Amino acid sequence: MTVARNPVIRGFAPDPSLIRVGEWYYVATSSFEWFPTIPLHRSRDLAHWEYAGHVRGAAPGGSLRGVPDSAGIWAPSLSWDGERFWVVYTIVRSVGTRYFDLDTYVSTATAVGGEWSAPRRVASHGFDPALFHHEGRLWLLNMQSDHRPGGRRFAGIVLTELDRSTLRPLGDTHLLLQHDRLIEGPKLLIRDGWFYLVLAEGGTGVEHGVRVARSRALTGPYELDDLPLLTTRDDPKVPLQKAGHAELVRTPTGEWFLSHLTARPLDTARGIRCTLGRETAVQAVTWDSEGWPRLRQGGWHPAVEVEVPAAGAPTSGAPDGAAPAATPETVRTSSEGLPTWPWSSLRAEPDASWVDTTTRPGWIRLRGRQGPESLWDQSVLAQRITEHRAEVEVTVEARPRTFGEAAGLTLRYNTDSYLSLDLTWAEPEGEPQRGQQWRGEGRTVLSLLERDGDGARQVAVVEVEPGRPITLGASVDGAEARFWYLRDGLRTPVGPPLDFTHLSDDYGPRLRFTGTLAGIHAQDLVAAEFTADFSGFRLVCGAE
Repeated sequence: MTVARNPVIRGFAPDPSLIRVGEWYYVATSSFEWFPTIPLHRSRDLAHWEYAGHVRGAAPGGSLRGVPDSAGIWAPSLSWDGERFWVVYTIVRSVGTRYFDLDTYVSTATAVGGEWSAPRRVASHGFDPALFHHEGRLWLLNMQSDHRPGGRRFAGIVLTELDRSTLRPLGDTHLLLQHDRLIEGPKLLIRDGWFYLVLAEGGTGVEHGVRVARSRALTGPYELDDLPLLTTRDDPKVPLQKAGHAELVRTPTGEWFLSHLTARPLDTARGIRCTLGRETAVQAVTWDSEGWPRLRQGGWHPAVEVEVPAAGAPTSGAPDGAAPAATPETVRTSSEGLPTWPWSSLRAEPDASWVDTTTRPGWIRLRGRQGPESLWDQSVLAQRITEHRAEVEVTVEARPRTFGEAAGLTLRYNTDSYLSLDLTWAEPEGEPQRGQQWRGEGRTVLSLLERDGDGARQVAVVEVEPGRPITLGASVDGAEARFWYLRDGLRTPVGPPLDFTHLSDDYGPRLRFTGTLAGIHAQDLVAAEFTADFSGFRLVCGAE
């Protein structure tokens, strides 16, 4: 046996959809407003996972420009019909309103890392859809939402048959189940003549869980199990919190496992803070004498360590889910010369209009566009922070001439929660902010910015020599982030320690679903011509 240490995919990797095809297990996870859309990972043993590609083109037109924070692509569901991989997912364009303003799409491929078909829109009752392939027929599962005043935003689980060729509905939509507690994320499987409906229950926060229902008939009625299959809502001390949104899979030897999302919280005076976002975990499952699935360890709390079937040599990645030691980043690029995984970008794929890796080999050149609170055209490349202790550094070379031009290092959750240390322009020391930059006067400075629910603040300003490369860095230790730069080869602090917990799922009044990333960015709010060069990016996330 092999021991899987949860989370098996660490950092921002929520809503895992798990399937097995031959000797490989595959997981698809949500990407929300980030690209690449719908990251895909694979494993031979459920313990060691590697990036396997993504569903390129999942956003029609290649853009999610304008979608709010934590909108975009929600909860993709992966499936296999014996010939092709299928993925169904929803693009949500409104968050925090009665209307989700969403569209559900289907795409297919013969290989997960290959070319995916252009997305086709299907019946869009709600988010978190899934496909069920049964006896040559194709069924679409979904939750339905009642937007009317007095209506329930989570109004039950529905099932619609789709034509396999046109994807148009066939016949009526069937209401499978309604429940007093919020239910969503339906998945279907068949075992011993029963259709099992695996449901996410209670929302995706600390009340999250997994509930199972079953029926002898595909279209119901469905009977709910009296007990949850998985949850941590009853015990805030369980190390893996928010456990929910599961999918069951069977091994070649007949054992059962489930994937689920989870989070590793920091305990603070203001409650828990999940700075790493929601992550992917696996659990072992057995079936009781009455035919209901149960966690192998008993109860319904997720285990950190889970025995899984060995499968020879592990795939790439560090043992037991630990983060590998990092070295200065070699710029990984696609055939088009654009940065690829583990780099991510906001609301669109990187393109040559604002990213250049060829003019100066070994460097990434960014052309500045809109600012860090834009929902449209930000020039940012970032990587997921996967542990509560992390260090990141990068060397930047740029010549800012106005206060609208800036480039540097950012720790980012979303448009209203970020920290950044930027090389930029400022007035001569002692002179007020009066927009004098066009006179050619001023200083090149490092500006440390903190943005949270109370607005943005300039925490510190340090004058530096203009026109020379400078190495910037940040160290994260639990709830704190400290920024620094190299001066005469020594780390020189910039500003005081900052509150890193603002960059979390649980901060503020609005719904948040992603995670914290560390990266590089550039802005030019006037001309959109300013460029900055970056090299030696290094992100080290320490195993816990």
